[in-house]
Amino acid sequence: MAREEEEKELTVDAPKEVDVFTSVRCLGYLSSINLLVAVCIGMYVRWEVTDEPMILVIFILGLFVLGIASILHYYFGMEKASLSLFHLWSGFLLGLLCFLYSQALDSNVKELVTNYLLLASVVMRTVWALTERICNSVKYKPVLLHSAELLELLGFGIASTTISLHESAAIIGLVVALGTLIVDLRIKSLLSLPNLVGFALVTSLVFFQALHITANPFALSCYLGRLLCEPLLDVYFSGLGPSERWLPVLSLGNVWRRLSLLPLSLAELAFFVLAALKLSHLELWYLVIPGFCVFGLFWSICHIVLLITLWGFHTKLSECQKAWRAQRSGNRSLDRVMASRGIRHFCLISERLVFFSLLSTVILGAVSWQPTNGFFLSALLVVLPMESLAYGLFHELGSCLGGTCVGYALVIPTAYCRADGQPTLLPPDQVQELNLRSTGILNSVQRLFSHHMIQTFGCDYSTSGISLEALQTKLRNFLELRTADGPRHDTYLIFYSGHTHHGAGAWALAGGESLHLAQLLEWWKEKNAGHCSRLILVLDTENSLPWVKEVRKVDGIYVAVQGAELGPAGGDLEAGEIPCLGDFTSEWVEFNCNPDSDTKWSEKGRTVMAAYGVSKRWSDYTLHLPTGSDVAKHWKTHFPKATYPMVHLSNWCCSLNIFWLCGVCLRCFRRCKLAWFPPAVLDTGQGIKLVHS
Repeated sequence: MAREEEEKELTVDAPKEVDVFTSVRCLGYLSSINLLVAVCIGMYVRWEVTDEPMILVIFILGLFVLGIASILHYYFGMEKASLSLFHLWSGFLLGLLCFLYSQALDSNVKELVTNYLLLASVVMRTVWALTERICNSVKYKPVLLHSAELLELLGFGIASTTISLHESAAIIGLVVALGTLIVDLRIKSLLSLPNLVGFALVTSLVFFQALHITANPFALSCYLGRLLCEPLLDVYFSGLGPSERWLPVLSLGNVWRRLSLLPLSLAELAFFVLAALKLSHLELWYLVIPGFCVFGLFWSICHIVLLITLWGFHTKLSECQKAWRAQRSGNRSLDRVMASRGIRHFCLISERLVFFSLLSTVILGAVSWQPTNGFFLSALLVVLPMESLAYGLFHELGSCLGGTCVGYALVIPTAYCRADGQPTLLPPDQVQELNLRSTGILNSVQRLFSHHMIQTFGCDYSTSGISLEALQTKLRNFLELRTADGPRHDTYLIFYSGHTHHGAGAWALAGGESLHLAQLLEWWKEKNAGHCSRLILVLDTENSLPWVKEVRKVDGIYVAVQGAELGPAGGDLEAGEIPCLGDFTSEWVEFNCNPDSDTKWSEKGRTVMAAYGVSKRWSDYTLHLPTGSDVAKHWKTHFPKATYPMVHLSNWCCSLNIFWLCGVCLRCFRRCKLAWFPPAVLDTGQGIKLVHS
């Protein structure tokens, strides 16, 4: 006992390793300290120059509130309350530094120190956020707007009340536009980056000049930088899939989702009214009045279609939510239920309609451009990200939903092989253990097929092996499968677990035969000629890396290989911790079927490693797009006859493909990104994720 106590004491008193993430987190604390010091010096300078007692009162009150926040944090453990106070007051005080500004402060040394501290704060915040994401220390959750961001927006809006009511109302509109832009970036909307560029240009060049406000550029840059740096970085680093990013919207109740159309309708109406004020400018009346009448009518029709489309989407989503709740015991996710209910087809058509709404807003904004009207500018900055969110919603769901999938599994158990490379039957005393392991593999595969609603072609289990001819017949029949409606499936998934040859990784079959990747791809090209389906191979073998590497050289078809590497590194040979066939399948299926899985594929010392490879054009893959007749049928079902001419305009414009050059550049970028910087987790859009260690 005494010896155990001594060992325990030695263990407790042993020096601890310094976590690298703790050092990274210090950058965030230093950024907040810099901000606090900058705000204190800036408020003192403004009181010193203006001799306004209200500034001193606000400054002392701010210090008092920050003191209360510190007490709540360190003495009462109320971390959320203290951080809420800090973010609210930091937004408020940054707003005061921005608005309580004059040219007389430029020559003040303390003001220069304040400006440099503000720049240092936003730079440290950016470096901190970037380092956290590079080190993979950020756990992403589906959220539209964090409470800290909301409180800082609220604080900045409250600070705007220190100026005139007219200017304050316009700035509050700008704050709403900023919040919508943050949501746009975090959702990774397709047009989020153009919206960010437009917001930056309008804010820096036009907005404050229209209000005749001289804002402190350093305080404004610090405020915008602190709010936008993380959402902007997450556009690249966030690994959440489309359905995961939109989960806060998709999981809302029917009433709340329909009520969300009210602020959108009010914002659109306010924009149209403010745009109509351009008619009072009679310098170019012969261009403005006809242009506004034509494009205003076009804008009105497009936005009526937009509201009807959103209402119809909410109706369909409510039906999907009811079906999902009824089938929740079956562990089916909402996105798969949405796919089975035809949401993808609805979204692909709605994407075109919302694009016209967005285009009409841009045209009407250009026709009625008013660089001296702050209300018009703020309304335009609010409406554009709102409509791009709607466009992004339909674009994302249309891209990730609705893919049909069929799967086939083949398990040929083996433990060792002869010198000629052929599998050998196991001794009788190991047959029971082999059967249990093989049954576990089959159960895992069937769980994967059931969870992701994959149509099962078969799950074959053969202890004596299978001939090449029999396997060829089986796979050819599998690759010929079509949906009940006639078209081919979007995804064909083949799972194989068994013995493979060293070197090329070919499947070891009965009679000394083998199946190479080139043979399988020839069968695939033959059956998939003229179609755009894709093939996914999942291999739980001891030598799958050759296929993973070889598929990366394949061009012209969409093929992916998910492989495993079983190594004794880190395993205790005497304790029986050598990885076996089936261990990878168990972990990979759990990772793909359980969203709360704690599997860390990049963890050091793993005995079961994962690796995947995709063909060169994998990133170009898209599902079937609706035809002109599909759009016409959808229009007749959901919209009044007065809007039927929009059908022909929609089909004509979409057939033009005016963004073909952007599409080419985007495809090249995606190919280079996937080839040079492959993500650790690649979402196939079918709910199945490919991983590598």
